Amino acid sequence: MSTDLGKLGVWAWLDAFSAPEAANFANQLEDWGYTALWIPEAVGRDPFTLIGYLAGKTENLVFATGIANIYARDPMTMKAAQQTISEMAPGRFVLGLGVSHQHLVSKIRGHDYQKPLTAMTNYLQNLEQALYMGTQPKESAPIVIGALRDKMLGLAASQTAGAHPYLVPPEHTARARQVMGDDAWLCPEQMVLLETDATKARAIARAELKVYIGLPNYQNNLRQFDFGDADFADGGSDRLVDAIVAWGDEQVIADRIQEHHDAGANHVCIQAFRPDGAPGPDLRLLEALAPSR
Repeated sequence: MSTDLGKLGVWAWLDAFSAPEAANFANQLEDWGYTALWIPEAVGRDPFTLIGYLAGKTENLVFATGIANIYARDPMTMKAAQQTISEMAPGRFVLGLGVSHQHLVSKIRGHDYQKPLTAMTNYLQNLEQALYMGTQPKESAPIVIGALRDKMLGLAASQTAGAHPYLVPPEHTARARQVMGDDAWLCPEQMVLLETDATKARAIARAELKVYIGLPNYQNNLRQFDFGDADFADGGSDRLVDAIVAWGDEQVIADRIQEHHDAGANHVCIQAFRPDGAPGPDLRLLEALAPSR
């Protein structure tokens, strides 16, 4: 595959940005030497439309969905998005796919939530076989899976380019590398916060983690690393917060990123929280950690 994610990328919600602001942000990341921008999907913008727009406003930045919900599009529609962007932005797109969460799929989208491994296995097979009669790209964008536990990690290694785990400590990265073998891509997301005051940092981190730590998919994964019910109560224990969100000065944060690489990550994408708790990425921190520095 010609797509090169590099070692360090950025994971960011861009829904609060206007289109020109999003383009300016992507250009700034490119200038700072980041190699990839991961764009999530929930209940906001369509990530593929946004990636097409941003690819036209940048030169080299790789864009990845982190992740695109398989319940949002049937395999034929997903194939069309994959091939269209592959053609128009060759070597600059990674298709990240995930099973999302039951409440988002059933209550928000109105679909039947299936067993995750079965759903993803069947979807990948149907995606491979889906009809696409548009202009063929020279190379289809690689696929990664939002995988957490061993069986999904194994599927990622055997059927796709690799895995994009979210909300994981470096211990998970080490386990994932062991499960997946040496060749598969391993691209964990790491939350980071430039705040050295423990009370302030943990308060901001808990506010950001609130939407995640009650979800079964994440809890079941973290229980493998000796987190229990008490760690998920009352906004998360200090131990859980500190394991998921790397807070402190620039060196502490850089060290956590390196822990993932040392554990076997090919690429780490950082989600930079603002120390004032406001939405959007912390540009000061992203500049401080920029690969070009």
